[in-house]
Amino acid sequence: MTTPRGSSLGIQAWAWLGGGLFVTALTLYVWFFHTLGTPGPEGGPVAGPILRNIALFSGFAAHHSLMARSGAKAWITRTLPPALERSAYVWMASALLIAVCLLWQRVPGQLYALTAPAAWLGWAVQGVGVVFTVAGARVLDGLDLAGIRQTLTPVASSPIRVVWPFTLVRHPIYLGWALIVFGTPVMTLDRFVWAAVSTGYLVIAIPWEERSLSAAAGPAYSAYQQRVRWKMVPGLY
Repeated sequence: MTTPRGSSLGIQAWAWLGGGLFVTALTLYVWFFHTLGTPGPEGGPVAGPILRNIALFSGFAAHHSLMARSGAKAWITRTLPPALERSAYVWMASALLIAVCLLWQRVPGQLYALTAPAAWLGWAVQGVGVVFTVAGARVLDGLDLAGIRQTLTPVASSPIRVVWPFTLVRHPIYLGWALIVFGTPVMTLDRFVWAAVSTGYLVIAIPWEERSLSAAAGPAYSAYQQRVRWKMVPGLY
């Protein structure tokens, strides 16, 4: 399948297909995280699968970091219609997330399994994480995140919207992610590796992402950084 270069209808169709792949990848991830709640085969290797999974996720993370840079975006727009720049990113990110979920090597072992009423606290933490994730995505516009909005109407730079949950931390979706993956009442070694590697990547990536945001928004983003002190975790980071 080749990317469209001409008609706006073809460009929009390509973007909507990418949005469908985006939803598919997120749905698969939910299933994947659920399956990690059961420990891997007993007596199986531990160190090897962990290292392989870290390498696997690193490929996914490298794409996120490299393709978000202005140079990579400029290269994409020289190759594809500018309206598809975000969509191309979504296509590749979604495909890589699907690959990570399908190629993940199971790790045996369980760290803990909470029971009621302690488990209720874990579910509550995850629920708060979902709220942060959904609320943050709504502010950012789901169609924009999926690369569809850019093909429907010209997307001009807009003022930074300092509304909740962006008044608490600058990256509430990342906070939501951490609460979801670490709040689980059943923490297998598989889940812990996924939670630690994925959240660790977000922590490391934030300064790089904020440099790009500052370059794009200029003084407005610097003012936002001064207004909202914490990047991801209130009182900590």
